[in-house]
Amino acid sequence: MSKALVAYFSAGGVTAKLAKRLADGIGADLFEIQPETPYTDADLNWQNSKSRSSVEMNDRGCRPAISSGIDNMAQYDVVFVGFPVWWYREPSIIDTFMEAYDFSGKTVVPFATSGMSGIGDSGKNMQELAKGAVVAAGKRFKSSASSEELKGWADEWL
Repeated sequence: MSKALVAYFSAGGVTAKLAKRLADGIGADLFEIQPETPYTDADLNWQNSKSRSSVEMNDRGCRPAISSGIDNMAQYDVVFVGFPVWWYREPSIIDTFMEAYDFSGKTVVPFATSGMSGIGDSGKNMQELAKGAVVAAGKRFKSSASSEELKGWADEWL
């Protein structure tokens, strides 16, 4: 059996709950991708073009700093990466995470939460940042997804 990690970024807690359910369901380690400077409600106001999240998402080269790291990424075969969908793709902090590690030989599986938006090209974007990895297209889940649903989906990569 593959050793798995569930790494996630959560702005409002929904993705965190889903990530914990997934990690518990598949017996994976759990890591929260935390920004060095936490996001405020004003930062997350997607309707304000000058909010921090809007500015970051409009700059494809933006890489928000992460507050801590994973000591031994080499031990993992499969890395599930969770995030809320922002502007029809992964948040820029996920790009920071993808560039921070060598994912060569690993399987990376994106999963997302969103009220309505799909996961878009997140898997393709993440593949560009994870040379040598196999990055799945990923899937968006409802916040109510059960441990059984998540495990059934994740078993394909374990």
